[in-house]
Amino acid sequence: MPDTINVDTNPKPTVIIVGAGLGGLLLGALLERVDIPYIILERASSFKPLGSAMSLGGQILPVFAQLGIAEKYQTMAKPYTFSRGISETGESLLKLDYSVAQDVCGYSNYIVARPQLYDLLLTQVPAHKILLGKRVLTIGEDDERIKVQTSDNSVYEGDILVGADGAYSAVRQRLYETLKQEDRLPKSDYEDLPFNCTCLVGQTEPLDLEEFPQLKDTGYPFIFTLGGEGRPYTWTNFSTIDGRIAWVVFEHLNKTTSRAAQEQRFRHSENSEWGPYAAMSMCDETRDFPIHYFGKDGANLTMGYLYDRTPQNRISKVMLEEKIFKTWHHGRTVLLGDGAVTAMHDAIVLANQIYALPVNTSKAIHKAFTEYQTERYLPAIEASRNSVLLSMILNKGFKGMLALFVSQHIPDWLWRIFVRRMVHTRPAFGALPKQEFKETVSPFVSASEEKAKRIFELRRDKASAAAGAEVVVDTSGGVSASAI
Repeated sequence: MPDTINVDTNPKPTVIIVGAGLGGLLLGALLERVDIPYIILERASSFKPLGSAMSLGGQILPVFAQLGIAEKYQTMAKPYTFSRGISETGESLLKLDYSVAQDVCGYSNYIVARPQLYDLLLTQVPAHKILLGKRVLTIGEDDERIKVQTSDNSVYEGDILVGADGAYSAVRQRLYETLKQEDRLPKSDYEDLPFNCTCLVGQTEPLDLEEFPQLKDTGYPFIFTLGGEGRPYTWTNFSTIDGRIAWVVFEHLNKTTSRAAQEQRFRHSENSEWGPYAAMSMCDETRDFPIHYFGKDGANLTMGYLYDRTPQNRISKVMLEEKIFKTWHHGRTVLLGDGAVTAMHDAIVLANQIYALPVNTSKAIHKAFTEYQTERYLPAIEASRNSVLLSMILNKGFKGMLALFVSQHIPDWLWRIFVRRMVHTRPAFGALPKQEFKETVSPFVSASEEKAKRIFELRRDKASAAAGAEVVVDTSGGVSASAI
């Protein structure tokens, strides 16, 4: 039944988050801890346990510690030190050592099944604040309000709208349409997303450890295989803590196959996911791809073996895009980036800025959003470059072979610098106590974290002061008493 939510006179901003992905959920969890009102609108009608696995460690665990879920995360994730690259024939091509990451930030790297990580974040957001089946149709804004209408004719009003709905964000599309009509959108922002790879992802049921003894190996839970000549595929297998194999098959597209795949995908969906028929077709096309690391010696396993042990509702086909937009916000609307770690880092920085808002005026919100983009733009570019480097290796070709050669012969000191840079950005939420870490390299100084921390301390001091007593406010660093 359609409903209308009105905002009261609460001085805290009311936030509408569109998209219940990892970024949207983390933003909701942080706002929940500081009693900032919000809702999350999700276009899907149910939560689906889709996805493979991902590497997540020190770049996000400080915030998990602040939320009190770091220990839970570490029990459901598998620590790892190395990853391996092999050829389709089983020849070892590459070994990467990530042990320096723990030295830098005090945490190991972990492999975690994406659905389990998602469920963990779901526990941090009250169920009644996530509304399912809410596809955004229109967005309207005046100087002091923003209004969202969904496909069931419900209307939601608030102070801030956050687009956390992925690469094909409905919020971004509506925002960009408006800016383009006003001739205020950079040309690069309305060009098509780069599309040169499709992905088949899933995870098996728990497997027999006697049949798959490698699942007990904490050294190599992350193996990627480069397809042979004439086979434009790469496939990756991750062993998880609960005895599953999470897997990904990448199909690398050229101009012709990219165009055909994009046309097919847009006939079936409005976001980055195809339907079940396309996923099963790709399973059939890739069943014979060999698996050399997992299984007993001489088992001659293929990806088809894993497909048959993966429930069909956990298999999906998605498209991968890589693009840094120039326009991150306008008016009362702001966007999170795509990609798990990028989106979660964006959520942390944005939560800091929202918490520190002195008032809910358009001017104050514009300033906060500008500072958010300023802090996150360069780290997002660097993360994109790291992703492109990995994509070049997986994509083979001349550039891929060159990138592989460089990775095989990179000096240890240079590799350690590269890994340090990967985990150097690890923002925390300034409104929550920060945990003590055994890190050897201090993280990049987060301006938004420091800002939120100062505001938190000012509000704490005011709350603890005796009634009617004078509160001395340190206004250095751009923070004033009016922000309390």
